Amino acid sequence: MLSFIGGTGPEGLGLAFRFLLAGEDVIIGSRSAERAAAAADKLKEMLASSPSGDATPSGTAQGMENEQAVKAGDDIIITVPFGGQADILALLRDAIGDKLVVDTVVPVKFAKGKISAIPVEEGSAAEQAQRVLPEATVISAFQNLSAETLMDPHEAVDCSVIVCGNDLEAKKKVMGLAEKIEGIRAIDGGGLANSRYVEDLTTLLLNINRIYKAHSSIQITGL
Repeated sequence: MLSFIGGTGPEGLGLAFRFLLAGEDVIIGSRSAERAAAAADKLKEMLASSPSGDATPSGTAQGMENEQAVKAGDDIIITVPFGGQADILALLRDAIGDKLVVDTVVPVKFAKGKISAIPVEEGSAAEQAQRVLPEATVISAFQNLSAETLMDPHEAVDCSVIVCGNDLEAKKKVMGLAEKIEGIRAIDGGGLANSRYVEDLTTLLLNINRIYKAHSSIQITGL
């Protein structure tokens, strides 16, 4: 069971949708139970409108308040905006405990028509999450995926996902989870400190997408 914190936003919904298609059960967490339930209903509508329809077995979706969601989930996926990450995770620290946490957060700001990276004291959003959740195992992944692509039932995903973390077994688990999504190849990106480079790459992709009006992603070749 995968619990999404910040799952009512486009990135969380899109990623949850792709895991549903892969047969995973998901919980959408929100500060509001009503918003969480509405997001779960939206996911069910997206599944019904996907090309596979009801022909392919898929996972189930339900909505809960954040604390209930992290308690009920086996693994936690963080898809909140960077500005709220530290405060939200601090509130959920005890409920999360020593669970596996997958951080997808990118420290980026949009101001005056410009997209730029936000400096992070810890080095990266993922390292900030690990500081706030000292008992949890934090792995970073999925930062470079386009929310628009993920949410479109008719658009194929075709990209690499770089996975960074200090716990080898946890990293392998997340790499396997990533490759359950059709079209994704997981790449071992080394330790958690390398998350800063992946997060910065996302800022570059956002700028490229703005210039070309596209939903670009990345492919790691030669491996």
